[in-house]
Amino acid sequence: MGKYRTPLRYPGGKQRLTPFIEEILASNKITNGNYVEPFAGGAGVAIQLLLSGKVDLIHLNDSDYRIYAFWYSILNKAEEFCHLIRTASLTIDEWRKQRDIVKKCDRRKLLSLGFSVFYLNRCNRSGILSGGVIGGNDQKGNYKMDARFSRNDLIRRIEAIALVRDKVSLTQFDAEYYIRHYVAALPKNTLVYLDPPYYEKGSKLYHNFYGKTDHARLAQVIQSSLKHKWILSYDCVPEVLGFYQKRRHFFYGLQYNASSVYKGREVFILGDSVKLPSESSLDHVNKGIQAYTRKSLTSRA
Repeated sequence: MGKYRTPLRYPGGKQRLTPFIEEILASNKITNGNYVEPFAGGAGVAIQLLLSGKVDLIHLNDSDYRIYAFWYSILNKAEEFCHLIRTASLTIDEWRKQRDIVKKCDRRKLLSLGFSVFYLNRCNRSGILSGGVIGGNDQKGNYKMDARFSRNDLIRRIEAIALVRDKVSLTQFDAEYYIRHYVAALPKNTLVYLDPPYYEKGSKLYHNFYGKTDHARLAQVIQSSLKHKWILSYDCVPEVLGFYQKRRHFFYGLQYNASSVYKGREVFILGDSVKLPSESSLDHVNKGIQAYTRKSLTSRA
């Protein structure tokens, strides 16, 4: 695993869950199908599924125009984007320039904005756009700002994605609108994976985060409007469990790097029509998810 990687670093990135989602696809006989992420972010799972041939089409949506600008740029202007990577100056002065571009968020300059998002994502601690630069402004830390900026590897990742651009649908809708109108029109052979902003730490990690009432409203939209097979991951807090109390769920652990390394407990919630993998498959997948416990699975009518 890890051969096909997204170019973006993302707090709580879910790429390590890909083996489990591959098993979900197989168990539900979604082959040569569509895969949807209404909260695309770094799209780690989507990119790996597409490039490994597990799905035919991926649908990426993110309401944050900055994230949209990045994906638009590498899908439509990959050659120019890769040139910017090759020639990027990794200095604090340049970092400040790129930070200002992200703050201004000029929608008329998609390539410039998309690259600035990428630059800060690769040079900031934990990839957080509003976070500080790796190594600090004086660059005296153990790691410097170029620690996650491996030019050749990142160019290879972008070129691989650009080759399959015709299999990627990119939009910039509000997630609730996207679910109600865009996803509703997709064929039955579709899996929707929702990974909303965290309930507790979202305001510290993302430009576009949800308040408590937003999370509650989203839960209602998902459970009332989504007719396709869907799965959902969240930080494990009582409020989230309350929103989805009638749905099956299980708990698992993931290690994050957001400001500091720590282990978090998350919950995976499943739509009623989703079939779970067999016990043997789950045992195999367990290695990729670190701490997936079958016994924690609950089902309520």
